[in-house]
Amino acid sequence: MALSLASRFLLPLTLLACVAFPVAAPAQEEESVTLRNFVKAEEGHFYSFYQDLHRNPELSFQEEKTAAKMAKVLQDAGYEVTTGIGGHGLVGVLKNGEGKTVLVRADMDALPLQEKTGLAYASQASGLSDDGAEVPVMHACGHDMHMAVWAGVATYFATHQEEWKGTVVFLAQPAEERGAGARAMIEEGLFSLIPKPDACFALHVKGELPAGTIGLCSGYALGNVDSVDILVHGQGGHGSTPHKTHDPVVLAARIVVGLQTIVSRRVPPVEDGVVTVGSIHGGLKHNIIPDEVKLQLTVRSYKPEIRQLLLRGIEETAQGEAIAAGFPKELMPTFVLHEDEFTPATYNTPGLVQRMEESYIKIFGKEHVVDVPAVMGGEDFGRYGPAVGCPSVIFWLGTASAAAVQAAQEEDGPALASTHQSHFAPDPLPTWRTGVRAMSAAMLLYLDE
Repeated sequence: MALSLASRFLLPLTLLACVAFPVAAPAQEEESVTLRNFVKAEEGHFYSFYQDLHRNPELSFQEEKTAAKMAKVLQDAGYEVTTGIGGHGLVGVLKNGEGKTVLVRADMDALPLQEKTGLAYASQASGLSDDGAEVPVMHACGHDMHMAVWAGVATYFATHQEEWKGTVVFLAQPAEERGAGARAMIEEGLFSLIPKPDACFALHVKGELPAGTIGLCSGYALGNVDSVDILVHGQGGHGSTPHKTHDPVVLAARIVVGLQTIVSRRVPPVEDGVVTVGSIHGGLKHNIIPDEVKLQLTVRSYKPEIRQLLLRGIEETAQGEAIAAGFPKELMPTFVLHEDEFTPATYNTPGLVQRMEESYIKIFGKEHVVDVPAVMGGEDFGRYGPAVGCPSVIFWLGTASAAAVQAAQEEDGPALASTHQSHFAPDPLPTWRTGVRAMSAAMLLYLDE
């Protein structure tokens, strides 16, 4: 963020002239004209900021340079900034008289993926994996857009304090992709460093929605995510004499099949749950029965009681299959739940979602505001609201260009790129404009109460 506020308005007119504004509903009184003018004037600067973030991604817990850029945005705008929370996490606080406190989160980390978008500002960056291997890095989940919107909104609130009263908190979080950043920041005393928020907001890009579109989901929006290991013990031996062994490969196969009945036969039909075995490893050679087989599972749910039902069912299924196979007590499977990797479900406060939807329809037009179903993906934004007992909402921000949407609608046309794909690339300017307007509107709606 090297440009001053004054110099941003002197960006070459040719840059702005070449940008076509999307057709949108006429401005309503629910949206500040000042905000619309800010978005038009500042988009060139923040487009450059977005390109820089996209070109220079960093992996989870390695976001040092990214965090410095985010901190500078807040410092230049006059926020009280605290850095180094839970790794490279940071917060900026701006008080503007009496009123409510609103927190806005953006996530900073990228994914170990080789970018294949062909963009002029495509990432060529690399990073180190946990085992020390060099890997390509890409903002395939759109956190660069999250940050660019966040930076725009933070700047707007700092430079237009006549438009609002209260306190705003802008939080930049590390390691969302690991489901660990929010936990790390909270455990390091986040809420002792900032005023207690009355509401928390975040957004997430969605490649399946057109740019300029907002998606809302009331209630559970994203799932509980658990990682489970099952170590299947056995007594190995020669493949020609299986009767002299306790074969963990066969037992592992029985466990995998048995796990499929947990959701279909234990979970009530009106509830949701997922049990997926994503990895199975055992043995080294054709004719050797091994001593153990390792299973790795991802377990998804929404409600806490369904989560416990699934976890209990997995352990009971593994033990029960071993008993049925005649394995002795000392060879019962080992069940390991990785609590440090748990991501709780994200719950959108229904009343707040309803008020946001009403406001967005008036601002953007009904055709640009859609209801989206809950998904079983994980998102650790869900930790903040429950930690302080306040309402919270994460909403979806469409990214697909008009050309991509049209192509996808044609017979045998290509599907719209979604996050975590190597060719995922938001249509940047329409996405950024909508994100800044939508997030600012949500904050102002709550602060104005």
